[in-house]
Amino acid sequence: MDDRIGKIQVFPDHFLPSTPTTSPPLHTPSPNLHSPTHTSSGSKRSSSNRKKFQSAVSMLNLFSLREISRSSDGAECQEKVQLTAAELLSLQSEIASFEEREALAKARLEHVDKILQAAHLSGYLCIRTRWAALPGELPPVDDDTEIDDRLPRFVVLHGTCIFFYLFSTDISPQDSCLLSDIIEIGSLPNFTRGDDEMMHSFYVLTNHGLRYECSSASKIQVSNWLKALQVDCNLMPQTSLANS
Repeated sequence: MDDRIGKIQVFPDHFLPSTPTTSPPLHTPSPNLHSPTHTSSGSKRSSSNRKKFQSAVSMLNLFSLREISRSSDGAECQEKVQLTAAELLSLQSEIASFEEREALAKARLEHVDKILQAAHLSGYLCIRTRWAALPGELPPVDDDTEIDDRLPRFVVLHGTCIFFYLFSTDISPQDSCLLSDIIEIGSLPNFTRGDDEMMHSFYVLTNHGLRYECSSASKIQVSNWLKALQVDCNLMPQTSLANS
């Protein structure tokens, strides 16, 4: 014969029956409908259950199954979107553009690598150009002495030429000068830029009357350029203009 304690079924063949106690178990309170304590606790419990039920209903209204099904259907639709012919062509053109940029970047890196390996001397210098006076003309008056028009250029001494690049990654130079056209090399006075940085400079004069004025914040770099050009052009640096 089976005994039941609350909702737990007890089998006497396997378990011994518990001894009766004076007070009923906590999990099986005796139903006393006439007790005022039970009614008050029951009303409190029902009110709390009602509040929980209302909050659960509001949450279900906020996140309804209908909205969830719509969002899931939308995700499936997004996965099944088919591109039009125009969109496909646009994507193909973008991929081709990326491939061209990658090829150009590789070519620039290879060019820089060749320059660094083969060039006699290379580096960034601040450059400005001036034209010398023609025979019989008065020397030009430099009215823009207060204007700093020196622009950074990547200068490369390679073979029989000096190449002037805008950036070191450029494949084609902006300007070039044959070493055979250089007739004079000399130092220029130091000057201070707007940021109170001391600049060391030198010049290179060609037989066409074009003078390149080169400057750098590194005195060693300017000295290296003067020595390299002196050797390659078989010219002694002129120092008379540096003191004028």
